[in-house]
Amino acid sequence: MAPANGSFVTQFILVGLTDRPDLQLPMFFLFLLMYIVTVLGNMGLITLIGLNSHLYTPMYFFLFNLSFVDVCYSSVFTPKMLINFISKKNIISYIGCMTQLYFFCFFIISECYVLTSMAYDRYVAICKPLLYNVAMSHKVCSSLMLGSYLMAFFGAMAHTGCMLRLTFCDANIINHYLCDILPLLQLSCTSTYINELEAFIVVGINIIVPSVTIFVSYGFILSSILHISSTEGRSKAFSTCSSHIIAVSLFFGSAAFMYLKPSSAVSMDVGKISSVFYTNTVPLMNPLIYSLRNKDVKIALRRTLGVRKF
Repeated sequence: MAPANGSFVTQFILVGLTDRPDLQLPMFFLFLLMYIVTVLGNMGLITLIGLNSHLYTPMYFFLFNLSFVDVCYSSVFTPKMLINFISKKNIISYIGCMTQLYFFCFFIISECYVLTSMAYDRYVAICKPLLYNVAMSHKVCSSLMLGSYLMAFFGAMAHTGCMLRLTFCDANIINHYLCDILPLLQLSCTSTYINELEAFIVVGINIIVPSVTIFVSYGFILSSILHISSTEGRSKAFSTCSSHIIAVSLFFGSAAFMYLKPSSAVSMDVGKISSVFYTNTVPLMNPLIYSLRNKDVKIALRRTLGVRKF
């Protein structure tokens, strides 16, 4: 019997990242290790921020949310991804696929706006320090996070709602390791024009607006850094900002490459490789980039572990 939306497909088969038998086991252990480090790193940050009152500042409030989002959206697809490497056929139900799509979209859009909030926070802290306490009050920070999650909610609803209107007749093999928009569109036996238009508009807004805001903010930040008289201070600030910019560029660049072009122009094999950067690599890098090089986090870790020297 077909589901209520008229689709004849009741389950999908996820192809995974690669079908080469010699790569399955090595990649299973590689991505398992990446997932463990991602979860431990981000959960460690969440715990440290929660236990140390001197980290109750806007920057760490945003970092707390970033770590939460990273753990959640990595967990949406990684278990199924790992199953692909060790099973002959990775099956996901129609409802499970649409659920995975919704939460994947929700958390990845959340990430876009949390990163934007963090860039704005650094801009105010460095370029407008006298206004920082007013511009980044608790109310403002909470509003920014609420706005981030609302944008994610509406974006995920738009993507999933449009996907539910499609009919899937016979083809049910998804050439990906997760239920993503473009590989699902390629399976539909009805017109996907509206879906492609919706995806282009919604993804465009959620990539272009945050990325432009972030890079403009860092442009002002770098301009302020150039006026620092101390060579050591300037070098340290450049080092920190450059690592942030690399992580943000990797996230938004790989996502833009995947989504901001017609689905017919996207090779799914190339797209899967691109997806690895914003789905697996960036959540792994964020704890390293935003915290482990940070003096306050090191002090918090030392206090939490109860050691005098770190």
